[in-house]
Amino acid sequence: MMTDFDAIIIGGGASGLMCAIAAGQRRRRVLVLEHAETVGKKILISGGGRCNFTNRNVSTENYLSENPHFCKSALSRFTPADFIALVEKHGIRYHEKTAGQLFCDGSAREIVAMLRAECRAAGVDIRTGHTVTAIRKNDTFSIETDHGTFRAASLVIATGGLSIPKIGATDFGLRVAKQFGLKIVPPAPGLVGLRLGAVEQRALGGLSGVSVEAVVSCSGQSFREAILFTHRGLSGPAVLQISNYWRRGQTITINLLPDVDLAATISNWQKTHPKSTLKTRLGEWLPKRLVRNRLAPPLDTKPVNQLSPKEIAAVIRAFQAWEVSPTGTDGFKKAEVTRGGVDTAELSSKTFEARRVPGLFFIGEVVDVTGWLGGYNFQWAWASGWCAGQFV
Repeated sequence: MMTDFDAIIIGGGASGLMCAIAAGQRRRRVLVLEHAETVGKKILISGGGRCNFTNRNVSTENYLSENPHFCKSALSRFTPADFIALVEKHGIRYHEKTAGQLFCDGSAREIVAMLRAECRAAGVDIRTGHTVTAIRKNDTFSIETDHGTFRAASLVIATGGLSIPKIGATDFGLRVAKQFGLKIVPPAPGLVGLRLGAVEQRALGGLSGVSVEAVVSCSGQSFREAILFTHRGLSGPAVLQISNYWRRGQTITINLLPDVDLAATISNWQKTHPKSTLKTRLGEWLPKRLVRNRLAPPLDTKPVNQLSPKEIAAVIRAFQAWEVSPTGTDGFKKAEVTRGGVDTAELSSKTFEARRVPGLFFIGEVVDVTGWLGGYNFQWAWASGWCAGQFV
């Protein structure tokens, strides 16, 4: 069996397979080593099994990094249109959901099958069930595995982050970076639910399972999507989005009625429905359980024409400027991505090669670039993989 290659890619996920395809198309001899028994496991579970494979509206503003400009080069060289063209080439039917999010009509398995087919066409050698035990570098890289040793001039680390360990996520990529002296931005769970302390959990008792559209804000960022109350705190798309910006000790602000001028509306109710209660009126817009929870007695039963200006201000704060103080997150087990990773200052934004270690590349989630929910992280995987594949 062949043991010498031009490039070895460790990690058979989205970025690793895209890098392999791009390098193979350049007639490079490419080996992909994947420790799991199949490639693309995170692709398969994404988007509820339909894979939110990209977003039509990608810009650098959709990404977080210590260096927010780092992702600009790759995203401009391999765009959503480029990946959509590949999907259409393989006849995969897809549809657009909110805010440019693209999903397969059928199954995420179609995306994995597409990537495998492109790898075969490019002559890529994929070996699953191979665990890397050591990496050594002399003139070339020697990759020791439980199935023997492989050598290559270029080594690409595409092993992802720490999120969702049940499908095999590990800190392997960060350990390789440390082995070669590269700086690491401390990893943290991203796109993850937020937990509340015991007091706030009790205060929200009975709301578990309630979902409502809201605007959630923190650190100068706001997202308008659904929030979901859980038995441990808050989740749902808007909360997952804001979790990338929340830091321990900060509060988040929730506006449950983003389209309503509540002060003017209450003033109008005082004229048109003077004897009605806020519980009745707000219950037409929001789940009744949520309304009851947010209205402290006697505001829940008091007629609107008896509300004082101070009480109206309290209602507005409760529904449109609700401050919540999370105590933490649901952790890497529930996180969709990992924030942090290999410091981008260590890498070329053009090639993804480590500046101080010729021939060593890092791509995808292992790098300190984290996208919003909605296909942005897959687009980063495709773009970083394709760009590195031009140089390995």
